[in-house]
Amino acid sequence: MELTNDGLIAAYILDKKGGGRQIGWDGIDSWQPDQGLLWIHFDYSSQNVQEWLFGKSGLEEVISDALIEEDSRPRCTSFQEGLLLGLRGVNLNPGADPEDMVGIRIWFETDRIISTRKRKILSISDIRAALEQGIGPESLSDFLVQLAGRMMERMRHVIDDLEDAVADVEDQVLTSESRQLRTELAALRRQAISLRRYLSPQREALSRLLTEKITWLDESDRIRLREVYDQLTRHIEDLDEARDRAAVTQEQLINSLSEQMNNKMYILSIVAAIFLPLGFLTGLLGINVGGIPGADSKLGFSVFVILLVGVVSFQIWFFKKKKWL
Repeated sequence: MELTNDGLIAAYILDKKGGGRQIGWDGIDSWQPDQGLLWIHFDYSSQNVQEWLFGKSGLEEVISDALIEEDSRPRCTSFQEGLLLGLRGVNLNPGADPEDMVGIRIWFETDRIISTRKRKILSISDIRAALEQGIGPESLSDFLVQLAGRMMERMRHVIDDLEDAVADVEDQVLTSESRQLRTELAALRRQAISLRRYLSPQREALSRLLTEKITWLDESDRIRLREVYDQLTRHIEDLDEARDRAAVTQEQLINSLSEQMNNKMYILSIVAAIFLPLGFLTGLLGINVGGIPGADSKLGFSVFVILLVGVVSFQIWFFKKKKWL
């Protein structure tokens, strides 16, 4: 069940065995570290949440500011025994574009986790479901690794779909002459560029996280985070490849369309070249003045038609000799 009382999305006291007990504002205010690990998840746009962060949370003002920052880049910053982490994930909410990424800001300290967001993040919903089943995070580091891993896994599906879409357009370019493919390719390139723009600083944040001296991150946790970091690196490389393939395909499509246009213009030019002298002759002999050759002869029209056929035949022979046909 998702709580919606004044910006509190969910709050759990983790039993450090994979389960958790959901609480409300009263439970948050009365919580003591000996009760277990506290996780609070907020909608930072709520005025009530902002008042709690600055007035009752006990956090430094700079931390509270970072938790409610509207447009934050992925980041990793340690404060004494705490860690401030900003991550972004693909937007898989109904009706949204995946590249319109959603952000989450998380503060980790010894016995408490505070996370904030504005738009729904499905990876958080996964963690909540896992807690209800007793297979959720067991510690601060486990929460961090599970959240980052789930966000990377959801990105993988989106990037795989993007690569498949680029491959489909590549095939269509070889068999289709549709100009609509240019619009589709441009949209795919924009999606790849937008995703990479957010994932690149996220890789830097995870890289810094791996090098930070954080006491509650042991070696096994760092190995798991290294796997998440490597997965993110592969995602960025796949995005670069998809972007480059889309660019090459778009260039190939433009060249193909240009070639088609040139061929059509070439045919029209040949037709115009053939009919230009014919039009000149018919126009010259068609003027309404005296002295037109053959005007009084019954064979005049036939002779003129034969003359035109001869002119056309000569033009075709000349064009073939010049290899214009």
